[in-house]
Amino acid sequence: MTSHSDSAPPWAASGAATRQNGPVRVLVIEDEVALADAVARGLEAEGFEVVAVHDGLEGLEKARAERFDLIVLDIMLPGMNGYKVCRTLRDEEVWTPILMLTAKDGEYDEAEALDTGADDFLSKPFSFVVLVARLRALARRRSDANLQPLELGDLVLEPVSRTVRRGDTDIPLSPREFALLEALMRHTGEVVAKTDLLERVWGEDFEGDPNVVEVYIGYLRRKIDRPFGHSDLETVRGEGYRMGAATHSAS
Repeated sequence: MTSHSDSAPPWAASGAATRQNGPVRVLVIEDEVALADAVARGLEAEGFEVVAVHDGLEGLEKARAERFDLIVLDIMLPGMNGYKVCRTLRDEEVWTPILMLTAKDGEYDEAEALDTGADDFLSKPFSFVVLVARLRALARRRSDANLQPLELGDLVLEPVSRTVRRGDTDIPLSPREFALLEALMRHTGEVVAKTDLLERVWGEDFEGDPNVVEVYIGYLRRKIDRPFGHSDLETVRGEGYRMGAATHSAS
C-alpha cells in the first residue's frame, strides 16, 4: 500500500511532513490491516509518504531494499516479530529511526524495544496526534545538521552509525545510554536539567522513577570517563548535568 485516495480521517491536521529532498517516507509494519490502513491514511494527510506492510519478513525486506526516513514497527508480527526485525536491521547497519508499537503497560516490551535498537516506542492504544508528534521529532533528529559527528576532545559520537569512541577505543553503549549521551553532547558546555533529559530520552509520558537519570549518568561515567581518566560528565547540583566543563581527572 503506497497511496490512499480516501478522505482523511478526523484526526488529520494541517501541516506537511517534508525533508529537503521531498516528503518524509515512512514504512509502517503492522499486521492489523485496518489499523495499518488508518495510520497510513492519517500520515499521508499530514504530508508523509507511506508504505504499509503486514508481515515482519516483508517489512524487513522493504527496509533493506528501499530508502525510508522512519519506520513504525509493531512487535507481534507474522513471519518475524518486531524485535527480530529491529535487531536484524541494526546488525546490518541500517540506522533508519524506528518507533516501535508496544503493549499497553508493557514496560518490559518498552525496555526490550530500546535494547534491540529502537529509537522510541508508543504503547497501544495510542493517540494519533502523539504518533505524528513522535515521528516528527524523530525526523528532526535525523536532519542533515543532526547527522554530523559530535566531538568533545577525543570523545566522538556518530549519530548515523550510533557508535561512540574515545580515541581509537570503541565504547559499546545501550540505546538508552547512547540517547542520553547524545542529548548532553548536543548541548556541550551547557547545563541540561534532569526534567529535560527525562523528556528527551525517556519520553514525555514517562511515569517511572525520575532517579533513573542518575542511574544512567552513573552508567555513562563508568564507560566514557573513568576508564580513560576523564571527568567530562559533570553533575551541577540542583540544576542538572553538563558535558565538557571539566578537564582530565587526577586518576
